[in-house]
Amino acid sequence: MLVHTMEELKLTGNHLKGSRPLLTFSSNFDQQPHWKLLKEMITQIFATPKDHRKAKPFHDHVFVFSIVDDHIWFRNYQISVPHNEIDKVDKGGLDKMTLVEVGPRYCLNPIKIFGGSFGGPTLYENPFYVSPNQIRALEKRKKAGKYAKKVKAKVRRKMHEMENTLEPDEFADLWKGED
Repeated sequence: MLVHTMEELKLTGNHLKGSRPLLTFSSNFDQQPHWKLLKEMITQIFATPKDHRKAKPFHDHVFVFSIVDDHIWFRNYQISVPHNEIDKVDKGGLDKMTLVEVGPRYCLNPIKIFGGSFGGPTLYENPFYVSPNQIRALEKRKKAGKYAKKVKAKVRRKMHEMENTLEPDEFADLWKGED
């Protein structure tokens, strides 16, 4: 398995402002109803409206949406086409098109899907999602548990000392009073 950080990936490449993206979805989006709903929502958010006056009449980049571990991963690629010396696209070069990642890339974690805009019946809830507040509360409880252990240890030590008192030492006062 190869792991690359974002710093290693220079994300060289570029696409024109106002150009339309091709949206591609992994086949996982057609398996469950909540993924189908999210696919439609993403399509409505990222697709260019038909006959938009500022949209370019071509596609030069691809938005890729895929599902891995119940997270939606987004990647942005530029379509790179080989050119000839007159700076025109080679007719046979369309088979040699490549995708170059230009970024950004991010990961979406669906938490809840409601039936209405900001409320309504819950259509989907992620059973594995743990909110940051719950994580912080758990860490606080762990720290409080450490403090409680220290307090119990001190109390046990005091009880042990009271139950096992030392008898007075017969030589304790041997050197007192000789000054």
